[in-house]
Amino acid sequence: METDAGDTTAPATLSPRPPCARISCHKSSNICSRSYFMVVMVFFHIYIINVIALLLYVHYNDGHGGAGPSRDAPSGEHRQLPESHRLPAQPEFLRDISLPRIEGIRVGHVQKVSLVTDKVHEMRTLSLKPLLFEIPDFLSEEECRVVMQLAQLKGLMESQLMVQEGQEELVEELNLSPEDIFNLLDINQDGQLQLHEILTHSRVRDGIWLTPENLREIYAGLKADKDGNGLLSLEEFRLLSSDAFQRFLLQQGVKRSQLVRNSRHTWLYQGKGAHRVLQDIKKRVTRLTRLPPALVDLSEPLQVVLYEQGGHYHAHHDSGPVYPETACTHTRLAANTSTPFETSCRYITVLFYLNSVEGGGETAFPVADNRTYDEVSLIQNDVDLLDTRKNCDKSNLRVKPTKGTAVFWYNYLSDGKGWVGEQDEYSLHGGCMVTHGMKWVANKWINIDPDYQRQARYQQLVSQQPEDDDDDDEGLKMSTDPYNSDTHQDL
Repeated sequence: METDAGDTTAPATLSPRPPCARISCHKSSNICSRSYFMVVMVFFHIYIINVIALLLYVHYNDGHGGAGPSRDAPSGEHRQLPESHRLPAQPEFLRDISLPRIEGIRVGHVQKVSLVTDKVHEMRTLSLKPLLFEIPDFLSEEECRVVMQLAQLKGLMESQLMVQEGQEELVEELNLSPEDIFNLLDINQDGQLQLHEILTHSRVRDGIWLTPENLREIYAGLKADKDGNGLLSLEEFRLLSSDAFQRFLLQQGVKRSQLVRNSRHTWLYQGKGAHRVLQDIKKRVTRLTRLPPALVDLSEPLQVVLYEQGGHYHAHHDSGPVYPETACTHTRLAANTSTPFETSCRYITVLFYLNSVEGGGETAFPVADNRTYDEVSLIQNDVDLLDTRKNCDKSNLRVKPTKGTAVFWYNYLSDGKGWVGEQDEYSLHGGCMVTHGMKWVANKWINIDPDYQRQARYQQLVSQQPEDDDDDDEGLKMSTDPYNSDTHQDL
């Protein structure tokens, strides 16, 4: 996934909105938040399938606190594997490693950081929720030029392709009734589906971006809203097929401006033998984040993204919350479990501006330092705070792209014991539409599994170093860069 992670620099622009003007969100219950996550996890584009994922999650957790098998799961889904097919017992690793976490102190606080020889950088706190910093002149003009040139030489690909069709098999397999799906969509349980209830469940990273206007057009085209009141009753809902919305949109023709993101990107390897500038950037990121070099080495390559005029990326999270039913994509091979739910586990996002943008292209954090967060409240009175083409000016924080500036933030909170905790929902961010010129950015994600045992096991599996190497901590030995064109996924 290409992230327009928050861009912040000394000339970063904080939207001058008084606290009273910020949206009033109310924190959902843990079950509700997890339900939204599971909905978004399984599906790519159709709100129906998103809801199915939610129902599957509810089944898994029915009366078992999230740990027991589902009574409604397909027969044999949780059968024990034969002894000959079981994975060997996994070693337990002592949690002898703590992840340093930089303190933000307060918004506007400036810290001195030493990242390169004979130079001191200033790092300014932009927000505390999420914990977000900016470092002007992190990259030199020459380094920005080299990164853009290397990306062009490798070749840029479209960041998002059109959505896949044919998700009805999952509906049949789970044997869900329209009533089941309707009740899950009906957040306030009033017996009617409001526009924002449909939109909340349809917001996915790689789909078609539905707006309230789109939804009304779909209702009219499908003759779904018989009484024309903008609401769907259960009777009206029963008349829709599982992928009716998507099929209607594809028949009408979808423009790139209607997608969740409109950009091109590529990945640049930073391991042994990579261009000197790319290796230097990785070392600088390691010093900036103060994390063990091995963790940075095992993370994703550098992603370089180009937004041309009209390019955008609607607000999203770089990472998802991780529950017992989910696995991190980067450690899935070491999870020793089978699950349909995967999420990217990006503990830290570091974003670099490779050029100054003539018009637009800010990085928006819609709810930065908001008092509370609730996903449903992001869409109110047809004002969608996630829509970076229309409502960037309503975000609590916007960062103007400035060449050489780096911004970074934590996508997860601390667990209070020196490791990764819950997802920081306030890290919601997006790339505002570029109105003049073009915008070049690069992203460096540091992948860490909130489950320490899975992270340690994964690192042991990919390690190419001798077991008696005293330079690395036990369970955290790793090779310089395990990613290659065959194994790396564009998340």
